[in-house]
Amino acid sequence: QVQLVESGGGLVQAGGSLRLSCTASGRTIGTFGWFRQAPGKEREFTAAVTWTLSGASGGTTRYADSVKGRFTISGDNAKRMVYLEMNSLESEDTAVYYCAAVAVPLSPHVLALPFQYTYWGQGTRVTVSS
Repeated sequence: QVQLVESGGGLVQAGGSLRLSCTASGRTIGTFGWFRQAPGKEREFTAAVTWTLSGASGGTTRYADSVKGRFTISGDNAKRMVYLEMNSLESEDTAVYYCAAVAVPLSPHVLALPFQYTYWGQGTRVTVSS
């Protein structure tokens, strides 16, 4: 059984930065994703990284349009860790951020689909004050 543990959330002023971390225990991970859920809204895709045999050693990444250029996902599947560096934070980024993972690499075309992920963390809250 895989367990995901997130950390790094907190309160930050608009324009500030936070770094979220997620560690997986139990087995090697092929794909990590970050999703977020703002108050009163549905959970939405934020970023993902997948490691394929033919892909770059750093993994293939994908981002939601709303965070491109501001957020960076990185990770080490051998160490079963993933990070989400969040810069230029906006009040609209306020949400609970969830780490998700699956044991296999995924096609970039499906990285944004929640049902592709088998394992989910409990979430870490990010609050951006304006």
